[in-house]
Amino acid sequence: MVWFELILVTLTLLTGLIWLGDRLFFAKRRAKADGLLDEAREPVVVDYARAFFPVLAVVLMLRSFVAEPFRIPSSSMMPTLLIGDFILVNKFTYGLRLPVTNRKIIEIGQPERGDVVVFRYPGKGPNDPNTGLDYIKRVIGMPGDSVSYRDNQLTVNGTPVVYEPIGEYVGKGPGVEMTGASEIREKLDGHPHSVLEITQLPGIDQGEGEWAVPAGHYLVMGDNRDRSDDGRFWGYLPEERLRGRAFLVWLNCKGWFCTDSFDTSRIGNGIP
Repeated sequence: MVWFELILVTLTLLTGLIWLGDRLFFAKRRAKADGLLDEAREPVVVDYARAFFPVLAVVLMLRSFVAEPFRIPSSSMMPTLLIGDFILVNKFTYGLRLPVTNRKIIEIGQPERGDVVVFRYPGKGPNDPNTGLDYIKRVIGMPGDSVSYRDNQLTVNGTPVVYEPIGEYVGKGPGVEMTGASEIREKLDGHPHSVLEITQLPGIDQGEGEWAVPAGHYLVMGDNRDRSDDGRFWGYLPEERLRGRAFLVWLNCKGWFCTDSFDTSRIGNGIP
């Protein structure tokens, strides 16, 4: 939500400048005229700026450098994440970045294979209308990795990923869009998690292929392997587009104001 960050940064700067400018110049003039600094005589715009600036500054700092909320709009990460999940994203695990520009200013760490990451979609080309939107997928390929995906089998650096069949996926709750797929436990470098697979999808590209991940990039996939628009189709994820690591589901409901449904069973679920 770059537009929200832009609005938040603009309001924070505007209220801060109004408050600071008044304290440095106009407040002193009022004090001389009145013989004392009477805050009750402050202009309304200064009063509002003084009240809102600290709140806006704290929110901006928390969202930019600590944790930021996101909402899951699609089924591409089922069964790990459901439609309507509100999640928290750790903003400092992969380094501190400036709001809006997403430029990294402090290096802290890098993604690990299996991390669920939020990033700004790089797009399939210059005319892709979704370029820059926030996407969420799982890191499969690290820089320098060789990855292949054929016949629902993921192979990393020549080693097939181990799978444990669970059975038919039967989802429950308002955030479930599909049932009947095969649920399989995927053991990926200390990040065991479930994925969904559909063996027969006539006429649909299942994203089979081989990839050599270049330096500074990652290969990401959705856990709903046959219904995910991910790196198999649009390429590698540049490191500079990372936003953070998803770590917690704090709510699930339809609509931003939870007017249609509310699933209490999702509250507090960790993201493997």
